[in-house]
Amino acid sequence: MKRLIFAVFIVLVSALYGCTTKEENINYNGNPAPMKKNAYIKLPLGSIKPEGWLKAQLEAQAEGLTGNVDDFWPDLVNSSWRGGDGEAWERGPYYLDGLVPLAYLLDDEKLKKKVISWIEPIIASSRDTGWYGPAKNRDRWPLAVANKVLMQYYEATNDNRAIEILIKYFRYLHDSPPDWPDKDWRGVRAMENAVTGYWLYRQTKESWILDVIESIQKNSSDWTTYYEKFPWDSAASAEKKIPLNWGPDGLTAHVVNNAMAIKYPGLWFQQSGDARFKNAVFDGIAKYDLNHGQAGGRFSGDEHLSGKSPDRGTELCSVVEYMFSLEELYAIFGDNKLADRLELLAFNSLPGTTTPDMWAHQYDQQSNQVIVNGEKRAWSTNGNFSNIYGLMPNFACCLANMHQGWPKFTQSLWMATTDNGLIAVAYAPSTVKAKVANQKEVTITEDTDYPFKGSVRFTIKTEKPVRFSLYLRIPGWAQKAEIKYKDKTISGAGGSTVKIFARWDPGEVVTMAIPMDLRVEKRYNNSLSVLKGPLYFSLRIDKEYKSVKINYDNFSYKGSVDWEIYPKSPWNYGLMIDKNNLARGLKIAENELTRYPFADKGDMIWSSDSARYITWEKDPPVVITTRGMKIPEWGLKENSVDIPPLSPVKPGASAEVIQLVPYGSARLRITEFPVIDLTKVVDVIR
Repeated sequence: MKRLIFAVFIVLVSALYGCTTKEENINYNGNPAPMKKNAYIKLPLGSIKPEGWLKAQLEAQAEGLTGNVDDFWPDLVNSSWRGGDGEAWERGPYYLDGLVPLAYLLDDEKLKKKVISWIEPIIASSRDTGWYGPAKNRDRWPLAVANKVLMQYYEATNDNRAIEILIKYFRYLHDSPPDWPDKDWRGVRAMENAVTGYWLYRQTKESWILDVIESIQKNSSDWTTYYEKFPWDSAASAEKKIPLNWGPDGLTAHVVNNAMAIKYPGLWFQQSGDARFKNAVFDGIAKYDLNHGQAGGRFSGDEHLSGKSPDRGTELCSVVEYMFSLEELYAIFGDNKLADRLELLAFNSLPGTTTPDMWAHQYDQQSNQVIVNGEKRAWSTNGNFSNIYGLMPNFACCLANMHQGWPKFTQSLWMATTDNGLIAVAYAPSTVKAKVANQKEVTITEDTDYPFKGSVRFTIKTEKPVRFSLYLRIPGWAQKAEIKYKDKTISGAGGSTVKIFARWDPGEVVTMAIPMDLRVEKRYNNSLSVLKGPLYFSLRIDKEYKSVKINYDNFSYKGSVDWEIYPKSPWNYGLMIDKNNLARGLKIAENELTRYPFADKGDMIWSSDSARYITWEKDPPVVITTRGMKIPEWGLKENSVDIPPLSPVKPGASAEVIQLVPYGSARLRITEFPVIDLTKVVDVIR
């Protein structure tokens, strides 16, 4: 009997005090019941500010297309979303999805005035039914994007009108029949509404919002089964069975839909708690890599999924959408492989498909890309102008949607943890101001030249000493990282997360050193890509820019231009390296970071002071010197680089000195190199 009484006592005590010992953030809105708790909590817009080279990158964006395009592009100038009589579908919301965070991250008054000129007509458009936006739009898809705009605007301004519109719209969805056909964008992308829906539930705790999301999940495209069975694998690509159409099957092969949809099972996992949906996310990423993976962390799609060959293109919209999906998924699951992938995209694929001054972009980028022009190429469905750097090559969706990449990446550099601490998710110079512990405000300044160098310095500023946990993610490509704080030195293994719980005094410093050893990655036809840290490296090709007029008006507004780019030096090199001893054949030079961290010599940069283009004369932050050998039989095919010959390649020429620069700095590039068979070379590098 005594044992029974004691057991009952233990159960009662556990029930009474269990909830007080469960970790739950008291400073920021995590997922309330019945949702699953997420690994981390995204901080409100404005909590994180860019510094150093990252701030310069966002400033270039503000001075480039993002800060100017709605002043001259008719689709935005006359947009029905801002009270005009023009385009009324997705382009206005797409643009705002990047403009809003950029304006408030930079605290730029000019950009904030632009935001207001859009937001006020949107707020005024809300009807009693809950529907909002242009009167002539009857499609739910652009509202899914506009929802994210209003969510971010509310976080930045606390303007209650924004959240009121969202509540009314989700009430409209709750009271209306499902309308998510898989033959239309609104059905294929329906779960994009869950991003805002779950955020809204965290703010209001209104249970009917979960009913809305459940209805969307059950009545829209089944991406979970898609990832489990994945019909568009490498065999489907090789046998040309991937549907190149805009019907229900073709929409599942569309690259941007895939980049958005990878987060949809993960979003639903928060509500269902079913591991099937978590597994679908990671299975999907693995299948993208296996069947369509490209250098720079992306997967191909020009415009439909198109295989692993480095001549295949990837649409810019898919890069920024994949980044956003990974940012959402990392908060949900906390898996460091997601953050590793996010950095690959942000530091390679994103800058590699724009000009350094952010005045022009590509529709399709290629890993091996030695000519940029309007000649016919073997894209799956895109047009001939798709790899032009310009205003709106091929189609205008990327011109509207490209703007979210850098701002949302900046927003995701830091997140709150369930134990009222902070985690450094991805590394870049920044300052985070957030609440920790019991409503204590701290500011952490992150000084770093990462991803170009591996040292990171955190300075913690508080009014008084405060105890909280600081978490540091160790990139998976690193063997380990060394962390110093309070006269202590600890190390963390690659792929791990280091937790430092301490009493932090004002001005305390934490440093982290991440060794950025060179490594290689096996690619198509046994070719190799060279990496250092999160950066891919590409052949440095001398280049000539030619401004052209193509099949639309680029309006010649300030820096708006369309560029063809032609090679002025050979490109068909195989690498002469020993992949088992890279230090023997690769020499690294580090240079000072400039205002344009992803520029290289010969790039054309718009000068607002002189109102003309100037030629950039400075080196990128890292340059690698090595040796290569020309492969005469390797050339062009349909105006793209032919597939790399199967490695190892028998030598047939003399060794030459070549240079490699970061992928993001190379408008022309070879990134997947054939490898010369060194066993048949007499003059081997020593």
